[in-house]
Amino acid sequence: MKRPLRQVASSLAALSLGLAATPACAWGPLGHRISAELAERNLDGKTRAEVTKILGAENLADASTWPDDQKSNPDPFWQKEASPWHYVTLPEGMNAADLHHPAEGDAATALERFTATLRNPDASQQDKARALRFIVHIAGDLHMPLHVGNGTDRGGNDFHVLWFDEPVNLHWVWDEGLIQKRQLSYTEYADRLERAMTPDETIAWWDAKPADWMAESVALRDRIYPATSVELGDGTEEAPVSLSWQYAYDWTPAMEQRLEQAGIRIAAYLQWVFADQTG
Repeated sequence: MKRPLRQVASSLAALSLGLAATPACAWGPLGHRISAELAERNLDGKTRAEVTKILGAENLADASTWPDDQKSNPDPFWQKEASPWHYVTLPEGMNAADLHHPAEGDAATALERFTATLRNPDASQQDKARALRFIVHIAGDLHMPLHVGNGTDRGGNDFHVLWFDEPVNLHWVWDEGLIQKRQLSYTEYADRLERAMTPDETIAWWDAKPADWMAESVALRDRIYPATSVELGDGTEEAPVSLSWQYAYDWTPAMEQRLEQAGIRIAAYLQWVFADQTG
């Protein structure tokens, strides 16, 4: 149904204000914690001990949101250096082998950097804790399809939609909207997904190669964009496309699979990182 032009204008104004006030991030806190909780449940004994040695009582779910929690930290490290480390850009038709890393770095280069820190016997515990938190976070980010962006719309942040009549963007729908519809805590959601996963899936998804994660995200990303906005009146105005139950029905299973895969891959990656560590 076409919406009255005045209502559309009001919605778009609210959308602009909301976007200006809300920084982009991959998976909301709930999504990161769900995947990190699944990862923790899949760590082997040695890897769990290595993690505890670095983080102490802090669990992976707490660690997973730390890089986003620090985005308002006024330190230049957070305001300038770390900002690009949450995403990569792979235009349509390109694959991970073609990935061009900007001078400021991206999620892929940051993952390599922090992996080297964890494997450096001379790195301080503080540096290793920062590295571990970023690794858990970035691995989750790379499973969110819009954080392997196409380079045209800031990972769906500029693709305006209505979500159950609320003005948001497609990035937010995948960060938060689909997950929040379940109305579960992160442990309840992790329990639900863990019950749904089969041993064969865990084995098939045990993959410590970020290039594979990114390729999967690109394949999904190129399918999740809804039909473009509809014209109003004489065709000079457009309303953002309206998403609700049908979109949630169509895409929640894929979103949940990415959370499951992220959890398995975080565990696989950490086990690979610590495999040759002797102390």
